[in-house]
Amino acid sequence: MTVDVFIPCFVDQLYPDTAFNMIKVLEKAGCKVNYNDKQTCCGQPAFNSGFWEEARSVGTKFIKDFEGNNPIVTPSASCCGYVRNYYGKLFENSAMHNTSRNVGKNIYEFSEFMVNILKVTDVGAILPGKATFHDSCAGLRECKIKAEPRQLLNNVQGLELVEMVDTDTCCGFGGTFTVKFPDISNGMATQKVENALATEAEYIISTDMSCLMHLQGKINKDNLPIKTMHLADVLAMGW
Repeated sequence: MTVDVFIPCFVDQLYPDTAFNMIKVLEKAGCKVNYNDKQTCCGQPAFNSGFWEEARSVGTKFIKDFEGNNPIVTPSASCCGYVRNYYGKLFENSAMHNTSRNVGKNIYEFSEFMVNILKVTDVGAILPGKATFHDSCAGLRECKIKAEPRQLLNNVQGLELVEMVDTDTCCGFGGTFTVKFPDISNGMATQKVENALATEAEYIISTDMSCLMHLQGKINKDNLPIKTMHLADVLAMGW
């Protein structure tokens, strides 16, 4: 199967290894991967901040960059959820309405694509240790993902997956929320990390690098004995 990959802005700029690891896993699963090096942002930051005209401009470019029929796979449930659920509204009653809806139907978060489309749950990954999983708001509520990443992680050799309390509670990032409400955001991150530490896990794993970036900042600040890992980085381990 030929797939197009969408690499979100912050992954491209701050965590490129996660993008390469997703591609590595997709190729091992038998996919031919296309990367359009002209791609930029999906427009979510502007949309969430109320700048719909700017979001529409960025979204128009996104649609043109991914206007083929190949599945679009991204390592971000947040970006996937935005394109899937809000492009139809953003481009409603416009010349791009139908095209935007088609793109929204054609985009997949990495774990749901692996499990639900490719039917692959074991890629031969190896990671000794104990981990807990953080359900991102976008993954759980916008992409309806919960079982898929756990199915993949349960097949990682040497990895024990334990559930933390309130795994589906927000970590406090929320894009611009962390800038507008830093004290609340920090309190939510503190609670999430404390819940993870209570499981005695060595890793917090998620489908969203934005959540993990937020949590890792809290971990680094307080010098805590746990680290964050994106699902794609875990699945690329050991082979």
